[in-house]
Amino acid sequence: MWSHNPGFEAASAGPVADTPLGLVGLTALMARSSGRADIGVGLIDGPVALGHPALAAELVREVPAGPPPGCRDTAGASCRHGTFVAGILAGRRGSQVPGICPDCTLLVRPVFGETEPGPGLMPTATPEELAEALLATVESGARVVNVSADLRWSSVRERNALTEALDHALRRGVIVVAAAGNQGAVGGSALTRHPAVLPVAACDVRGRPLGYSNLGASIGRHGVRAPGEGVAGLTTGRPDPISGTSVAAPLVTGTVALLWSLRPAAGAAAVRDAVLNAAPWHRAVVPPLLDAWGAYLRVTAGNP
Repeated sequence: MWSHNPGFEAASAGPVADTPLGLVGLTALMARSSGRADIGVGLIDGPVALGHPALAAELVREVPAGPPPGCRDTAGASCRHGTFVAGILAGRRGSQVPGICPDCTLLVRPVFGETEPGPGLMPTATPEELAEALLATVESGARVVNVSADLRWSSVRERNALTEALDHALRRGVIVVAAAGNQGAVGGSALTRHPAVLPVAACDVRGRPLGYSNLGASIGRHGVRAPGEGVAGLTTGRPDPISGTSVAAPLVTGTVALLWSLRPAAGAAAVRDAVLNAAPWHRAVVPPLLDAWGAYLRVTAGNP
């Protein structure tokens, strides 16, 4: 059952762990901030239904040199996926979706085609498509970029293009938050192993890793886990729920955006350290649970 309780109406002193957002400390952090317009949040995903009444569309921007950000087919898999994730990040506060950072500027760069990905699977893109989208999003001013995509590996040239784009993001101080994938595999990829990337595994509403979430050494060392079920998002067309690492990743992206909204002068390394090390954890193939409130205390050196 999918929860429609966004969990952000709780008090601001410490996390409340009775909702997916409370489990990872976002309830308290969201009470501190709803974001800032000068914090750009890149969304590399499907197109977004910009006219959805629960979306804070006035701060949604198109990334140039890409497909139009709006949906041509609201019932299509790409629109459903992109709009769902957009709602987690930029839904209006007080609606039935989290709306983690609706006052940030959401930079939408569609990358998915309109093919149906199949039950439980994420829409796919090639490394070259992702590289082009990432470069454009970074140049448009994103400080954090959400990637909830499964990659179709096709050539060394495309892998090199993605690595070069990630290198560029790293030099620009951009954090790329990437869903680890839903194949139930143990391992990594050029995406999850890159130092610009913060990979995200999915867990249930009690914090236990979901069986289909990818895990691995690079994910365990350089990533976190977050709820991949029980999180409400905006729906278009068929009201199908979405679950998995696609849902978990924007919880981490939203956390990074709020940390920068509250401490805009913090460097990418400090924000990444705060997210990764807010809670002690013996890192193997399973990453630690996101602690957004702990990350806030860490990035403010205990003096919020």
